[in-house]
Amino acid sequence: MSETTVAVPQRARWAVTAYFVITGAALGTWTARIPAIKQDLGLDDAQVTLALFAVAAGSVLAMQIVGHLADRLGSARVLGPAGIAMSASLLLPGIAGNLPALVAALLLFGAGHGTVDVAMNTHAMQVQRRYGRPIVSTFHAMFSVGGLLGAGVGALAAHAAIGVGAHFALVAAALGVVSVIARRALLPPEAPSAGKPVRQHGISPGILFLGVLAFFCSLGEGSMADWSPLYLHDVLQTSPAVAATGYAVFSATMAVFRFLGDFLVARLGPVVLVRCCGTVAAVGLGGALLLHHPVAAIIGFALFGIGLSCIIPQVFNAAGNRDPSRSGRDLAQVSTLGYGGLLAGPVVIGLVTSWTDLTTGLAIPAVLAAFVALSAAAVRPR
Repeated sequence: MSETTVAVPQRARWAVTAYFVITGAALGTWTARIPAIKQDLGLDDAQVTLALFAVAAGSVLAMQIVGHLADRLGSARVLGPAGIAMSASLLLPGIAGNLPALVAALLLFGAGHGTVDVAMNTHAMQVQRRYGRPIVSTFHAMFSVGGLLGAGVGALAAHAAIGVGAHFALVAAALGVVSVIARRALLPPEAPSAGKPVRQHGISPGILFLGVLAFFCSLGEGSMADWSPLYLHDVLQTSPAVAATGYAVFSATMAVFRFLGDFLVARLGPVVLVRCCGTVAAVGLGGALLLHHPVAAIIGFALFGIGLSCIIPQVFNAAGNRDPSRSGRDLAQVSTLGYGGLLAGPVVIGLVTSWTDLTTGLAIPAVLAAFVALSAAAVRPR
């Protein structure tokens, strides 16, 4: 990107939207072909778990570095090359011939994904400051759209018996082209704020608490992915088809209400919105567990998705704007904790379930959502 080019906010908004879409699409593409890769390489469940951990490990490790780079160089200078590198890294899992090669490939893919994640969220804060009104929730909604696109194309490729390598190569090329085009419309780095001291090291208590809120919300999201179908099938004795609708309605309502999030935060403000969303999530899921009926459970999972939909964008918004001079580092720290919650959620619910039962285990995300509602003041703009 030329140093003298000043992209208008509208073009920059579309560019950031493109990065959210391609990041979600890359992850959805990989997820959709996990069964095929497992079969092609003859992996067992433990080896697949190791591969999944490699993606997470690569993301978390990259997040520790990219925040500093985004603050020092400008998020646009990081995001452009990172988007191209992440797209190219999708090629590697498709050509891996054994487990060690797959793990190495997924470490690189995870690192690319984590780098783009932090850089695009940092740049989203910059674009929003130019707009002067809330637009962050829509970006997060487009990440969900990208994930659905990636998973949908992956399902079609699997149905057509297209090899994983060829599929990943085509998707990587398409995402790379979009990344190159979007890079040209990114905003130049912001000038540093005059007279404002910059915190160089460590994590402030405010950012740490925002990270805890992200951890709690992501824990709930992760638990829904793995445990909501089992709750419907094993506890409420529904059919497999009905059990599958639990996570589907949760994901659908989350995506839809993220598109409404910018409108809602403009009308209500971030504190009231997070308080209302946390309450809806807690009451929806908690009430469903108390009623112990399939219809109540599906409605409760939908309400839980509505509740969680707007919280993470507001947590990221608060972290990214707390100190614009170190927006990248603060977002990296909050993202790392949020990612930890996504990974820890299924494990925590599983441990509690082994000691008690699944109903008790799923009550944990409801309680944590209530805590988020009570802690909504943490997202108040500074």
